[in-house]
Amino acid sequence: MRIGELASRAGVSVRSVRYYEEQGLLTSTRSPSGQRHYTEGEVERLAFIQQLYAAGLSSRTIAELLPCVDTPSEEHSDSALERLALERERLSRHIADLVRTRGTLDRLMATARAHREQLGKVAAG
Repeated sequence: MRIGELASRAGVSVRSVRYYEEQGLLTSTRSPSGQRHYTEGEVERLAFIQQLYAAGLSSRTIAELLPCVDTPSEEHSDSALERLALERERLSRHIADLVRTRGTLDRLMATARAHREQLGKVAAG
């Protein structure tokens, strides 16, 4: 199938398909006129890639995980699980940073409210 049909069936843009191919996440064959052609399996592969992106993974990380799909083995499975665990740890650190940042913002808002309350008392007094 051609790139437009693949993109449509997978629910992504043609630009995304091209990007995934540039990143080595998809492969195509070329017609004599240079048009990309994809197999039926690429629809499912694109859905999987989209899931990985939705999980916050980078294209580099996704490329590291694809051998587990392309050539399943215990070694590839172990590598994928290890990589996913590292990504989960990274995400957990980011969440902790966001929680700390929100706490700082909450304290600043409380200070601003207290200051605003004092201004109201001075103006009324």
